[in-house]
Amino acid sequence: MTTTLPDLFGTTLPLVQAPMAGVQGASLALAVAQAGGLGSLPAATLTPEALRRDLLAIRERTLGPINVNFFCHAPPDPDAEREAAWRAVLAPYYAELGLDPDAVVAGPARAPFNHELAEVLAELPTAVVSFHFGLPSPELLERVRATGAKVLSSATTVEEARWLDARGVDAIIAQGLEAGGHRGHFLSDDLQAQAGTFALLPQIVRAVRAPVIAAGGIADAAGVAAARALGAAGVQVGTAYLLCPEATTSAVHRQALTADAGGTTELTNLFTGRPARGIRNRLMRELGALRGDVPAFPLAAGAVSPLRGKAEAQGSGDFSPLWAGQNTTGCRAVAAAEITRELARGW
Repeated sequence: MTTTLPDLFGTTLPLVQAPMAGVQGASLALAVAQAGGLGSLPAATLTPEALRRDLLAIRERTLGPINVNFFCHAPPDPDAEREAAWRAVLAPYYAELGLDPDAVVAGPARAPFNHELAEVLAELPTAVVSFHFGLPSPELLERVRATGAKVLSSATTVEEARWLDARGVDAIIAQGLEAGGHRGHFLSDDLQAQAGTFALLPQIVRAVRAPVIAAGGIADAAGVAAARALGAAGVQVGTAYLLCPEATTSAVHRQALTADAGGTTELTNLFTGRPARGIRNRLMRELGALRGDVPAFPLAAGAVSPLRGKAEAQGSGDFSPLWAGQNTTGCRAVAAAEITRELARGW
């Protein structure tokens, strides 16, 4: 393996800041880019107008490469019976917080990549476009490639990595089971088939032609060095940035990261309908972190959202998705540029 991320993207450092919808915006991506890494802007929750605004704000302050990340899930058909059952499960919490469950308007909070978003990329092209949950349709993918962007996507198994490699992605993110946030699986939802980063990484490196980026549990220079030794072309890091001033991490999320509970994470589908790793909280303890009766992704988020809003206003993260990876030791309330440079010393 001779290709590194600076070779591929034109960055100074072989480091990608993981896109983290809900806890960051343009400021964090910009700070990492200015420090020499590949800053990432999560666009799964952005309208085309908001995406255009953020890209313009970034472009005004850096000419360095930027990654824009999109989800490419298939939107589910609404299921009234399943939604009603889910609201019934949550009803005791609504009563406790004085909320009316009948007033909830459930709906998806995350949209997949589409032609409207592709139009923004054509207008404001970026160096890199990454996807979670596989790849979009061939037509949409061709529109992205026509902008000149490098294409990345996440793999949680060797099978997924081979699938991505066969479709010509420019690099593959090997997402280990330790990683925070949503699992990127798309060929199978069997969590038992997914491995930790340093078991998964060398298998994918041997199986594909594309450069491989290690993600999950990497929080310091030693972790970066270990990934390099196992053949990674670079690393992707998210959790270590959660306490940075440039992140928009909520007060209750920051508090959880600095408490003893910050080291206890679990995969859960309660907040969105899809497995994601976060700090264990009351809802996960009392309902069970993974359930079969939760509405499909991303519809589960609608009914949980009012509980989250009311509890957070009272200083509680009992009903909040406190996304974080298993290794929170790198989280520090310092500038993102400092975190980026410290991580890069391991290369």
